[in-house]
Amino acid sequence: MTKLSFTIFNSYKELPAEWDSIASSNIFLSRSMLAVLRKAPPEKMECYPIGLFKNQELSGIALLQYIDLNNVKTFKEEKATFCLKDYLFKTFTSKVVIAGNNTITGQNAYIFTDKIAETDGLHLLQQALVALKKRYDKKGEKINLISVKDFTAPELPDFKTAGYKNYYQFCTQPNMIFYVRNNWQCIEDYITDLNPKYRKQYNRARKKGSGLIKKELNATAIKIHEKEIHNLYMTVANKASFNTFYLPENHFEVLKNELNDHFHFYGYYLDNKMIGFSTLIRNDSEIASYFLGYNDTIQKDKMLYLNMLYDMVDYGIKYNFKQVVFARSAMEIKSSVGAEAIETFGIIKHTNPLINIFTGKLFKYFEPEIAWKKRSPFK
Repeated sequence: MTKLSFTIFNSYKELPAEWDSIASSNIFLSRSMLAVLRKAPPEKMECYPIGLFKNQELSGIALLQYIDLNNVKTFKEEKATFCLKDYLFKTFTSKVVIAGNNTITGQNAYIFTDKIAETDGLHLLQQALVALKKRYDKKGEKINLISVKDFTAPELPDFKTAGYKNYYQFCTQPNMIFYVRNNWQCIEDYITDLNPKYRKQYNRARKKGSGLIKKELNATAIKIHEKEIHNLYMTVANKASFNTFYLPENHFEVLKNELNDHFHFYGYYLDNKMIGFSTLIRNDSEIASYFLGYNDTIQKDKMLYLNMLYDMVDYGIKYNFKQVVFARSAMEIKSSVGAEAIETFGIIKHTNPLINIFTGKLFKYFEPEIAWKKRSPFK
């Protein structure tokens, strides 16, 4: 008789020895990344690795997070005076249990081996979500929402088969992915394939960026510039219309110490002063853009953000990655360098059955709509 079970681990230190062999295809579920989320998580975020077992054999891994949004400046328009949207959000949706990693875009919630059926794995994942909710409820931290984030359209039927009932299906901003073509051996091949308008954009950005010095920083250097880096990060974070977390000051130092050569931190300097930074994480056959920051005034003059995107494209081509994951936000400018918009879905349920009836309307009220125009930079 087949026995299916799950274990909620309280720390990455408790994980089974075979954990990383399953996580080999996704560094965001690796022991090292889970260590980062334990040592330097956003405030009021707690992370729980989940082991999924079939006949006591580890057959899948997952990540659940508890998030308390009460102390997060969620909406850009939030002022010192009363804000109805913020009041409603904090009152009805402030405490969340989520399957996935709230700090990054993409399906980083779970991996199932071929030893367990997809629907069985998703069924166990739902049981783990409910169990974690009950754990917090008992501690007096009443959970408002349960969610699973960032999976693709073909996976939706499996959730229904696995018994995810009364969840509202949503689709937010797309994941912007740049696919590296087989014929590109260097950045010049990419430039050749651009149409004249976007080749001109590339050349203009590079000309505007003259004088910028790009340096890769190790963990020691990141630590030295910690406050400076955090200020640059917050400049960008505060521009977002909707936020559910802010990274702590030591996040990038811990990330470099844990991921080593899989994590790259690049400082951009002008006149020996750091005016911006970008980060990349090597993840199997893809390179993922992580967080960045910049001096807003200098960014505009030097077209720094666009130059960062071109540098990421250059890195992906140079080191033979299949794709560069640019994630959400700034879709139009990412589209202008060649990234494609890939729809990702999530499901969400309010723990109050009455309020859950209106989850769809509430979600649309809180979720900001962003209009953008798709660009076609290639010939």
